This record gives sequence, C-alpha cells and structure tokens, in this order.
Amino acid sequence: MAYLNGAFCSAADARISVFDRGFLFAHAAYEVTAVYGGNLVDFGGHVARLGRTLAGIGIPDPLSGEGWGKVHRDLIAYNALSEGLIYLQVTAGSYGLRDFAGPEKFEPTVFLYADARPLIGAAARDGIRVIFVEDTRWKRRDMKTTQLLSQALAYRAAREAGADTALMVEDGRVTEAASANAWIVDDAGHLLTRDLSPSILPGVTRAGVRDLLAQSGMRLLERAFTPDEARQAREVFTTSAGAMIAPVVAIDGNPVGDGQPGPVTRQIQRLYFERMGADVAAVAPWAMG
Repeated sequence: MAYLNGAFCSAADARISVFDRGFLFAHAAYEVTAVYGGNLVDFGGHVARLGRTLAGIGIPDPLSGEGWGKVHRDLIAYNALSEGLIYLQVTAGSYGLRDFAGPEKFEPTVFLYADARPLIGAAARDGIRVIFVEDTRWKRRDMKTTQLLSQALAYRAAREAGADTALMVEDGRVTEAASANAWIVDDAGHLLTRDLSPSILPGVTRAGVRDLLAQSGMRLLERAFTPDEARQAREVFTTSAGAMIAPVVAIDGNPVGDGQPGPVTRQIQRLYFERMGADVAAVAPWAMG
C-alpha cells in the first residue's frame, strides 16, 4: 500500500500526471525514514529537514508535523512493516503544462511508500567498497531534493568498478558519499566528518551519531578532509537512514586499515543500534566489541 495525495492505494495503482513538476524539473523534496521494530527512527529530524527543504524550493508544506507522523504510522500499519524504510516525496505538483516558472502558488503532489528490508545486515557486518568520483552536483546540496542524477551516475560508476558506492570529491576535498555522509578515523585517532554547509546534506543519521558521540565522550572534529586522508585513515564509514552506519573496507581497490571494520566504527554501530531499540547481542553480535 502507498499514499498519494490524501488517500491510501495499491502502489501499482498510484498515478501522477506527466506534467508534474517533479517529473519535468526535479522540483521536489524527499525524505527516507528508517523503521525498526515498527517504530520510526529519528523521525523528528526528517520532518524538520523536509520543512527546510520545502521552504528553500518554494513548495508549501502540505501537512503539519503531526500530519506527517500520522501518515507514516498509518503506512506502517497498512503494510505491517516491522523493519525497513518509508520513502516520502513532495513535488510542486501539476497544472497541465510545462512552464519553468510555474503558477504563483503550487499545489503539491504527496507520495509515500513502504519498503520492507533488513537494516542491520551484511553491509553493516562486513563493510562496503567505495571509489572516488568528481562531485558534479548543484550547489545547494543541503536541500534534500530529487536532483539525483550525479549520485545515480556515481553508483553506476562504482558498480562498474566492482564497488558499492562512491565518495564525492570537489576542489580536492571529500564532500560526502553518493547518498550518505562520510567519516574517517585519522592516523592520530581523531574522528572527522565534514562540517555542515550548502556543500553537503545535513544528514539526520549524522546528527544522531554526533549526539551519541557527545554523550559517550568521544571527540569529533568537523572539517573537510582530502582523498589522501581517507586513503590513509585507520577507519572510514558512512552514515545514512538506509544503510545506518556502513564500514568502508576498501577505497579504489585498496584496503582501509587492515581491510576490516574497525573498533571505532563498531562502537558507533553498537551505540546507534541500541538507541534505535535493537537487541544488539542478538542481531549484531559482531558490533559488541
């Protein structure tokens, strides 16, 4: 079951106009919220970021925060979703023609669907392989819009190279992964992730991990790092709603550290999994240290 413009329907029956601005211009915002044990993970952060993105691209927010919560909870119930993701997309709507500026006021199209999948699986346990690619995206990456062609091409390039995803590079610095924030543990043992700016998406999982680090006493430096720093790092990992905390075990075919997920990554995985209500000893014993 999916949700489209105020009604629940079969996903196979969901239809939008060919004149929808999301389809024609990628004039649309989206969010992906994890569901674990039937509960939404970091939902407040996703709703807040959605509101910022909609305001930034001129689309009125069609639901209140509680309205978004109800739709998500109803979709979980309709699909009996215990573990997986809820995808949400809001476009600037359709008005029967293709016009760059569009009407004075948009009437949004709202679409959500549920995706049942394991969140704590092989990628979290064994790690992922990445390559470097040039970051060719637009300059407002802090808005979570559907302008994702550069990221899609990065994933295709990674697959052709026998990897899982890519780290994006601009002006000699890593911005983020193709659909996640990037982190390293440098040779001195410092934990680094890029500081927030329009160059990267302010990840909700990133914010959750940052809060956990502050509570645990682990030190975090927020600054850009170079591809060479990533290559020489003791550990590399990514954070996102879909992959949670994913250890990076190889970059451009070369191992990161000893080629295995490292102790800092494992500690952060354990803390985050516990925070979302997982029985870590049962579902991720490899994160117990």
